[in-house]
Amino acid sequence: MDHLEDAGETGAVRLGFDRRVRLEFHGSKISSDGGLLLFRELDEVLGLHDIARGVLRDTRTGHNRLHSIVGLLRQSVFGRLAGYEDVNDADRLALDPVMQQVVGGRAVDTNAASASQMGRFETKVRATAEKRAALAELSGQWIDRVHASAPPKWITLDIDSSVCPTHGAQEGTAWNGHFGCICYHPLFVFNQFGHLECCALRPGNVHSADGWEEVLKPVIARYADRHLMRFFWADAAFAIPGLYEALEAENCFYAIRMRANRILQGRIAHLLKRPVGRPPNHVRRIYGDFEYQSASWDKPRRVVAKVERHPGELFPRIGFVVTNLPMVPDWIVHFHNQRGTAEQRIKEGKQAINWTRLSCKGLAQNEVRLQLHALAYNLGVFLQGADLPEEVAEWSLTSLQTRLIKIGARVVRHARAIKFQLAEVAASGDRFRLILTAIQRLRAPPVPS
Repeated sequence: MDHLEDAGETGAVRLGFDRRVRLEFHGSKISSDGGLLLFRELDEVLGLHDIARGVLRDTRTGHNRLHSIVGLLRQSVFGRLAGYEDVNDADRLALDPVMQQVVGGRAVDTNAASASQMGRFETKVRATAEKRAALAELSGQWIDRVHASAPPKWITLDIDSSVCPTHGAQEGTAWNGHFGCICYHPLFVFNQFGHLECCALRPGNVHSADGWEEVLKPVIARYADRHLMRFFWADAAFAIPGLYEALEAENCFYAIRMRANRILQGRIAHLLKRPVGRPPNHVRRIYGDFEYQSASWDKPRRVVAKVERHPGELFPRIGFVVTNLPMVPDWIVHFHNQRGTAEQRIKEGKQAINWTRLSCKGLAQNEVRLQLHALAYNLGVFLQGADLPEEVAEWSLTSLQTRLIKIGARVVRHARAIKFQLAEVAASGDRFRLILTAIQRLRAPPVPS
């Protein structure tokens, strides 16, 4: 195998299948994540980390502080967005020219933060209760900044839980019979744009709706004084009286699925009778609408029922939705059926951002990591909301990561300029320019004096 090596001055490696091919390694000059520069421009246009600078106080003492809190936060967020979900890669990323440029400050001329520095930032500097709360509120503040450039006419909130499997004696981890594993059981709130409004890490053995007040009420309060309609939908796990009362008190419209019971089925007994004659070869849907009060409710509420008869099936499929919407029953059922987008968003977060990677020993430290994953997810979704070129507009977050971020880049430094030479494989120069133009359109209009 001597022919594989070429001990020249350049340290190049020669391959045997073609003697003309030589490999040279220039880690400090070449990056595999050139597309992160687009997201750094998005960060700058929206002023996202300017918000973080005013929220995340730096309580470190001493003079050995090479990087600011905002720089460390950028490295955590952008690293996760590029697929580096753990601090184990920080030593290599510290020498990456794109990551150095993204972090800014001293990192541009020296190095970004090392693995030990990032570890202290994520497990010690941010792990106190006060700092975790500030970090958890940052996602909502970033979303408000995005809405400032294009105010929505309504907001629809969707709450759902998920599973984060664990593989060690981590604090708060427990067996969950529904998921069939030892895990954490986080809770997420999304809006109709796919933005992650808020999330919380919970022990693995809690109910799906446990702790909904701490996650949902701050989100509702953020939109309380805005002139827009507010909607909410959820699965049957969140069909609890306290949630109805909280939404009604805030004048928020809701549609929440209910589990069937004997009383509810008795109210629609007339819809369950099998029609006379040969059944058709298409799905038939019948809707019901009535007032219902459970023993635990403070007042009667409207319940919409849907009865579906499918070809070849003996028994109908029945569903119930409790709601305060004034629309007709079929509109309400169609509105509620759209709530499956939360599950898709959670799946995308797992695949692209890998926010199930919560490997710290303490629950507080893992909560910090989940909030950092949430910020990385939102940063990626914010670009999806821009007026992107048609061929890019339908890309998922995973596609944006693999086809737009993972682009080879070579840095060439001059006295007055830093050039990044990007590979035109998945994204051409023209496409980059169109995306940058779309990012500039997201800049919020100046506030009149």
